[in-house]
Amino acid sequence: MDPVDRKRPLSDLLTDISNDPDPEVTIGEIVHRLGRRSFGALLFIFAAPNWLPLPPGSSTFLAAPLILLAPQIALGIRGPWLPRFIDTRKLRRTDLAGALRKLIPTLQRVEKVSRPRLVFLFGPIGDRLIGLTVTLLSLVLLLPIFLGNMAPAAAIAAFGLAMIQRDGVLALIGYAIAGFSVGLLVVGWRVAVAFFTHIAQVLGFA
Repeated sequence: MDPVDRKRPLSDLLTDISNDPDPEVTIGEIVHRLGRRSFGALLFIFAAPNWLPLPPGSSTFLAAPLILLAPQIALGIRGPWLPRFIDTRKLRRTDLAGALRKLIPTLQRVEKVSRPRLVFLFGPIGDRLIGLTVTLLSLVLLLPIFLGNMAPAAAIAAFGLAMIQRDGVLALIGYAIAGFSVGLLVVGWRVAVAFFTHIAQVLGFA
C-alpha cells in the first residue's frame, strides 16, 4: 500500500476502487489496496450492505467472509488471510461501485466527526474482544431471520469503523447494538416457541 494511502480516509480509497476502469476486481485486490486497515474496512464493506435492498440470501453470502475474518481478529492475527477461492473471487466493478456509492456518503459523515478516543478499548485485548463479538454476530447473519440481520450488521459496521478510526465511542455503539441484537434474538425465540406451542395445542399435539 502506498504510504500516502495510509493517511487518506477510507471513503476516498473506496471511491478510487469504485472508479477504477477495470470491469472486474478481486477481493484480494481490495484487501491489498486497503492495507493495514483491511480488517476494519472489510468488516464495514461486508456488513453495511445488509442495510440496502438486497436479493434474498444476500446476508448469508456477505456473512461468509465475516466468519473467516472475525476469528482472525479474535486470535490477534495482524493481517487478513482469505482462502484462495475467496481471495481470487472476481466481482463486477459496477455491482461493487453501486453498493459502495450508497454507503460512502454515510461513511464520509462519520469520518468528519470521528477521531481517536477511548483508545484503551483497542489493543491486544480490545481488538480480540471485538473479533469475538463480531464472530458471534456473523453467525447470526447466517440465519434466515426476516429483518433480523439489520441490527447485527449495524453493530459489525460500527466495529469496523471503530477499528479504522481507533474511535472508542464507535466501539461502544457497536457493543450497545450487539446487546440490542441479543435481546431481539431472545424475544424472537420466545415468540416463535410460544407460537408453535399454541399451534401444537390447537392441532391436538400437545
